[in-house]
Amino acid sequence: MKIFNYKLLYPSFLFPGKTQYDESIKLVKSIPSERIVNSISPFNWVSVARKVKKEDADLVVFDWWHPFFSFCHFTISTLIKAKYKRKILFITENVISHEGNLPDKLLTKIGLCNAYSFLALSDDVVKSLNSYNYKQKIYRSELPVYDWYKTENNEQNNSLKTNLGFKEEDKILLFFGYVRRYKGLGILIEAMKMLVDEEKKYKLLIVGEFYDDPKIYKDQINRLGLNSNIQIINEYVPNEEVGKYFNISDVVVLPYRSATQSGILNIAYGFNKPVIVTKVGGLTESVEDGKTGVVVDESLPVKIADAVRKYYNLALTINFKDNVAKTSQQNSFNKISGIFEQIISETVK
Repeated sequence: MKIFNYKLLYPSFLFPGKTQYDESIKLVKSIPSERIVNSISPFNWVSVARKVKKEDADLVVFDWWHPFFSFCHFTISTLIKAKYKRKILFITENVISHEGNLPDKLLTKIGLCNAYSFLALSDDVVKSLNSYNYKQKIYRSELPVYDWYKTENNEQNNSLKTNLGFKEEDKILLFFGYVRRYKGLGILIEAMKMLVDEEKKYKLLIVGEFYDDPKIYKDQINRLGLNSNIQIINEYVPNEEVGKYFNISDVVVLPYRSATQSGILNIAYGFNKPVIVTKVGGLTESVEDGKTGVVVDESLPVKIADAVRKYYNLALTINFKDNVAKTSQQNSFNKISGIFEQIISETVK
């Protein structure tokens, strides 16, 4: 296995964050990788295609998640198609972006047109592919449960709680990851107002880099008088720092307005943490309502607040941690090597 990675993902003027590179000290897994792909350079695409053809691969896999990469993926896959023909697989995390519009849909058709087959990571993505009337075979897996971040001990967790102003009896909700409008943080903050008015022990920990203007959310928190109940850590979190935030939290909240699936949910499961999720896209496909989390019908403040209350009431009698652990063991990504063996065997027929 070899990965041709990006040396330029997005032009800086289009990227809302601070860095496009993983600055973690801890390496999760070492895989042969070359940073050679420039997403905006046609000359580079030709060079990358030449290198791919020299590999004489059994399978060429493109990772698709945004129409911005349409022309890059289209050009490279077109240039290698004569050699690889049936051996071009596109892993589809999303089909179109969460903020997709008509141009996005057109770019998606271009970007995916050379796929011989697809590996979809949720049933919702399968439906999206079918809506485009693709005739290619669609294989099915899901995102893995990310269980490699476990590094913190209980003593450090208690110390972090104290440093962040939390008390042992606090009910700590975690919102984790990049902050973008479709993820519904503003809705969760409104729900927090309802919860805190009833019980001051409710606390919200927001951890992740803001791709939206953070002032929007800070102003909302100020207006609602929630400064003492909400902590914001506006930064990219390296691998070695992820565990401490999940470990001190009771439940992870994903109040998304739209979604296909979420890596945040799978990180939560890696720590055996339950989740509160809205019923959008494929977000609920691996969540058992009342067992591994709570499912919310609509992304509305009152619904999110009700779900938080429901979770804490259920947690008095239900062992969410054990239920999540059992669900994680059944994760289909555990069988991904077999799926790839099947794909390769069927492409050489």
